[in-house]
Amino acid sequence: MAFPGCCPSTYSRGVLVQAMFEILEADIVIMQETKIQRKDLQDDMVLVPGWDVFFSLPKHKKGYSGVAVYTRNAACAPVRAEEGITGVLCPPRSTTSFRHLPLDQQIGGYPRPGQLSGAVEEALLDSEGRCVILEFPAFVLFGVYSPANRDETRDEFRNSFFEALDVRIRNLVAMGKQVIVTGDLNVIRSEIDSTNVLEALRKENMTLEEWMSLPTRRVFNQLLFGGHIIGHRDQGREEPVLWDLCRCFHPQRLGMNTCWDTRRNTRPANNGSRIDYILCSDGIKDWFTFANIQEGLMGSDHCPVFAITSDRVTFQGQETALLDIMNPAGVFEQGKRIRDLGQKDLLPLSAKLIPEFDRRQSIRDMFSRKPAFTATNHAFVTVSSSSNLPADAPTSSLITAPEEAQTVNVTNAPGNRPANTSSPTSRKRPPEPLDAVPRQLKRAKSVTDTNASKQKVPPGQKTLRGFFKPVSAGIDESLPSPAASHGQKPHLSDVERHLASNNDSPTQSSTARPTSTASPKPSRNTPPEPEEKHGTIPTSPDAVFDPVEAKESWSKLLGKRVIPRCEHDEPCISLLTKKPGVNRGRSFYICPRPLGPSGEKERGTEWRCSTFIWSSDWNGNTTS
Repeated sequence: MAFPGCCPSTYSRGVLVQAMFEILEADIVIMQETKIQRKDLQDDMVLVPGWDVFFSLPKHKKGYSGVAVYTRNAACAPVRAEEGITGVLCPPRSTTSFRHLPLDQQIGGYPRPGQLSGAVEEALLDSEGRCVILEFPAFVLFGVYSPANRDETRDEFRNSFFEALDVRIRNLVAMGKQVIVTGDLNVIRSEIDSTNVLEALRKENMTLEEWMSLPTRRVFNQLLFGGHIIGHRDQGREEPVLWDLCRCFHPQRLGMNTCWDTRRNTRPANNGSRIDYILCSDGIKDWFTFANIQEGLMGSDHCPVFAITSDRVTFQGQETALLDIMNPAGVFEQGKRIRDLGQKDLLPLSAKLIPEFDRRQSIRDMFSRKPAFTATNHAFVTVSSSSNLPADAPTSSLITAPEEAQTVNVTNAPGNRPANTSSPTSRKRPPEPLDAVPRQLKRAKSVTDTNASKQKVPPGQKTLRGFFKPVSAGIDESLPSPAASHGQKPHLSDVERHLASNNDSPTQSSTARPTSTASPKPSRNTPPEPEEKHGTIPTSPDAVFDPVEAKESWSKLLGKRVIPRCEHDEPCISLLTKKPGVNRGRSFYICPRPLGPSGEKERGTEWRCSTFIWSSDWNGNTTS
């Protein structure tokens, strides 16, 4: 079994979802910061052959947060599913909250009166689409996207969210249930989990003890075995309950970062932080045989995290096949499938029961052959956010298949997995057309839609395929810097926020190739030149205005702007100052190379040099 984790910032074309699952070779995938709403869901996001999916979507904010959990039908099926941490939300098509359902339908562990501070209402805590909870007979799985530490205005919400998460986990463990927590928790555990912590604290005039005692970090360390705590434990947190699996297998490893600042381009030098985790309760720690990060998977400002379990485990005092306790009773016996999953096995939170998708199949699934089931067909993956299914990659965790299962040829793996077992099309709907491609929802844009080309695509990542691009051996200096903004604020860790506060916090405003030049546009206040000078304004009804010719004419008149070169004799990149102050909004040029391990500009090294030129001070106009 394997749990991987990664972080996408945009959930774009879902057609690439299944391709990603095949690459990860896992059976549970948790994605965070999907940044979609229900109206954005499409067939290829929900009707993934052989998979079920559960969403937690933001209730009010558009293009914000969001968690998605996919489960492979061939290996596992939850027996209960909930959205949110506190249990105050309601299942689909119901007015009864999760915490007030009959006992046999509850996951349990809901915060009791007096356990939460009440600084933020429970309904508000669960309104941003930050948690999906699935219960299997073996354990309760959390897919979490914790609020980031961006500014003081979110401190109360962030602390209250983590407080509710801590209480829910402890309550479940006290009930005797095992727990696995995966995802982007947006908190650094200790100084060895981030680069240059002490230097950043020195600049902020903060001691290490003060930093370790910040509210969220203090709660987190009290939750973990081996967590470092300053002073006495808090009431109600007297005992740790979770293991940090990556630290179990790499207790002193430095540089095990999972998140990097894309604006400052710190990933090439591995100047980042570890804020993505796989945590498990003490009763199932021995199930895991390995855990690590997958820093080689590119495409997001986060990388996946994974952990591997045995295919046979000790459960309730007896050795059993893991498949037996990852499915409802009667589906598997001694690792052998007894019956297929059917429509009656779908849980109310399953996206397949959303009216637009209910009792429908994808065309690919309709024509796929049902393979025979084998004991090696299970792997559990969770892929969650940040800064993020396609475009920018999400954050999550992974449980890989047993060792013998990993030897299966990946290209042959799909043939060994069962097809989606969804029921045929409802009678109320017309039969599916036998087209070569799946039918799209009316609101979904066709791949050939000419308007699709007009949509803005974040420069940092084009498609989900980019999330699986291998790390290059070196820096390709002929290409633009990968520090281009993703179109949203990056997920900054605590230390990164301290570092950013001492810089101009620029955002890249130009990622043109070094050989390209930009033609300046005429000022709005500049009076139009006589027509005969440009030859671009029509002089008769039959004449046609040519914007390309007009641009070329302006370039000839004003000349081309030459981009300055840095100490490495490479074309600079242009950034914009966003830090409040007199220089806010001013553009400047700096070295295109990424920052080095120090996080500062350097001289005489392969990393970013000290070149800095205000655009207003650069006289780079030359006539043709």
